[in-house]
Amino acid sequence: MKNALDSRSPLESINERSSVAVLQHYIHDMVVRRGFDKETPRDALLLFVEEVGELAKAMRKYLGLKTDQDKQERYTKLESELADVFIYLLDLANLLEISLFHALHEKEQKNEKRSWS
Repeated sequence: MKNALDSRSPLESINERSSVAVLQHYIHDMVVRRGFDKETPRDALLLFVEEVGELAKAMRKYLGLKTDQDKQERYTKLESELADVFIYLLDLANLLEISLFHALHEKEQKNEKRSWS
């Protein structure tokens, strides 16, 4: 007999208040579930860079920078492309066994000691 919790979508396990660790865990589970768990860090980095390129293209179109005026549409793909970049960043961190929270925290400790002009 299936428990009611077993029938929930995995997406229901995250929300706006989810920690970075929870998001990393969710992405790990989705990578395994979708059969992408054989990718190497190199593969994930290449896919990440590709998504950054797609984000740059979406931003260029959104800003109307060197676009065909006949084809220009107010690009609403920015959110989707940002999400793709974030997903691959989380995946890459998982593959490298890096806690993004700890990496961010350590980096910000160093940044706090720097002088910014």
